[in-house]
Amino acid sequence: MNDDLNNLIRKFLEHLEIEKNCSRLTIRNYEHYLNVLVKFLSDENQNTVKIENINVDTVRRFRLFLSRQKGTNGDMKIVTQGYYIIALRSFLKWLIKNDIKTLQPEKLEVPKNKDHSLKFLDEDQMKRLLNQPLLSEKAGLRDRVILELLFSTGLRVSELVFLNCDQINLKTREFGIIGKGGKSRIVFISKQAAEYLDRYLKNRMDKYKPLFIHYSGKNEITADDDKVRLTARSVQRLVKKYVTQAKLPVLATPHTLRHSMATDLLRSGADLRSVQEILGHKNIATTQIYTHVTDARLREVHDKFHSGNK
Repeated sequence: MNDDLNNLIRKFLEHLEIEKNCSRLTIRNYEHYLNVLVKFLSDENQNTVKIENINVDTVRRFRLFLSRQKGTNGDMKIVTQGYYIIALRSFLKWLIKNDIKTLQPEKLEVPKNKDHSLKFLDEDQMKRLLNQPLLSEKAGLRDRVILELLFSTGLRVSELVFLNCDQINLKTREFGIIGKGGKSRIVFISKQAAEYLDRYLKNRMDKYKPLFIHYSGKNEITADDDKVRLTARSVQRLVKKYVTQAKLPVLATPHTLRHSMATDLLRSGADLRSVQEILGHKNIATTQIYTHVTDARLREVHDKFHSGNK
């Protein structure tokens, strides 16, 4: 392959879509991260960008460039900088797989986040959050179902917004989804979440397929389901709104509710492998961020049952 860098990136993104079955959001993010790199290399090399331009020294300067960029609140976060390096490493691995000589991806280290604390809500905080939406309003009932499902299922927000009304079996309280990386799994719903979902669906007078739609007053004049489907960003905003209303000490996001669900299961006695399957983690190493919960539970067991503690 004697293509320029832009063409190689395009083929890599096609590879993610076809062979890897990555979500549109993942592909869009990778495209953004790699385009920022290309722009950086182009500015350094006066518009002449080649594969040879990607070396340890230029990557070091690129990381320095990222560290000085502005983020949402101040400088770009370490975790965000890491996403750029992860995308670049994936791209380099694909190049090598296609016999293109380039920098070895193993030479790039993903920057480590200093904050390793795992945010989650305890039982009381979760109840306060769930009770915030006004059930007398259409949007309020919808929002209660969203919060219930996020906590009940551990769904990623991207998985939640693509649900359709006919997808969930309320009798068995389960449904199947294709999650991150094209991994399929069965998702289970709590009795409480199922009750609110049933109430919500019975109150829906429209014929739209999406399970969650926005209420802008324009839904009746369009037949396009995608135009009424609630976006991931909208869900993030509504969760933030109810977290503020509940005056919670944790700046919870939809992903915090996923953490809260996993923590709740482990505290109640679930094993790590089962939680891995429920969350749809490809590797149990990802699920091991919750070992602080299992460690605490094991200590309780040891304190309670070991003869030396009596």
